[in-house]
Amino acid sequence: MKIILGSDHAGYEMKEVVRQFVASELGHEVEDAGTHSQESCDFPRYAQRVGRAVVRGEADFGILVCGTGIGMCIAANKIPGVAAAHCCDSYSARMTRLHNAANVLCLGGRILGVEIARDIVRNFLAAPVDDGERYARRREQVRSIERNAEAEL
Repeated sequence: MKIILGSDHAGYEMKEVVRQFVASELGHEVEDAGTHSQESCDFPRYAQRVGRAVVRGEADFGILVCGTGIGMCIAANKIPGVAAAHCCDSYSARMTRLHNAANVLCLGGRILGVEIARDIVRNFLAAPVDDGERYARRREQVRSIERNAEAEL
């Protein structure tokens, strides 16, 4: 699989840990969309880069890291076709793939320890999507909201 990573300055250190883990221990191809330092920067540009790459099929999944993971998640979910999930535990990471078919994982670099972050990433990337009728129906309802959002304004 190809995984694209992005972070702001607050998530830079954790992104580097995740990058190494995904490439070396999980054996996936990794693309780093930045940032490449701890110099202050704005998170939306990295959420956009990663989200668009996933939607275009240039990567199988995206992983975004900022201080809490919340800002990245909000920004990424503005991109049609992105299903970004902010996860702080392994169970949520697995379930967001199973039930929601999330394609972007958002992590908080300032709130997670390294080991739990690795476990979250491992569970997210390994979980299949449950194609059962009720979950597929719910995912389609969410996509319908996305398609119709502008028309309803």
